[in-house]
Amino acid sequence: MIIPHGIYDAVRQRGHINIGLSHDTTQFACDSFQWYWNRIGLQAYPNATSILLLADCGGSNSASKYIFKHDLQAVVNAIGVEVRVAHYPSYCSKYNPIERRFFAHVARACTGMLFDTLDRVVDLMRKTTTSTGLRTTVNVIRRIYGIGRNATEVMKAVVSKSIKFHDLLPKWNYTASPELGQ
Repeated sequence: MIIPHGIYDAVRQRGHINIGLSHDTTQFACDSFQWYWNRIGLQAYPNATSILLLADCGGSNSASKYIFKHDLQAVVNAIGVEVRVAHYPSYCSKYNPIERRFFAHVARACTGMLFDTLDRVVDLMRKTTTSTGLRTTVNVIRRIYGIGRNATEVMKAVVSKSIKFHDLLPKWNYTASPELGQ
């Protein structure tokens, strides 16, 4: 099973794909983001005080899942940088820049190719470039993720205290700040 999780840096015109081999879970999405930040994002933006994360509304990074917010808060505590999240409403992810400016080119690079080995998938995705400067990096996350995790009442209470929901469209827009003492 090949599960791609993409991150697109619009400022630097760089795309990154973490390939999972297990399940598309909230833990996988958050591990993917943390891997990217620790190895690429931090070097590109060493003085960053906040990160804007644009995400679709469903799947592993669903706007309605407490478990995603809980896992994201753990990442924010680990990296020590505030993350502002803006989810695109259902069926609107096509307006997310990652879809047009990155995944469209990844799809083009992989069109007609057989994904017969993991090395081939990595190689094809890594070759994704454009004449306007898009470059791609790829990593494989080999961790096995369990499925069926649900948010507990304790997790929901922690999220309610630690995540600041914005006044404008709070269902889709919120900020996770590092908690002191974490």
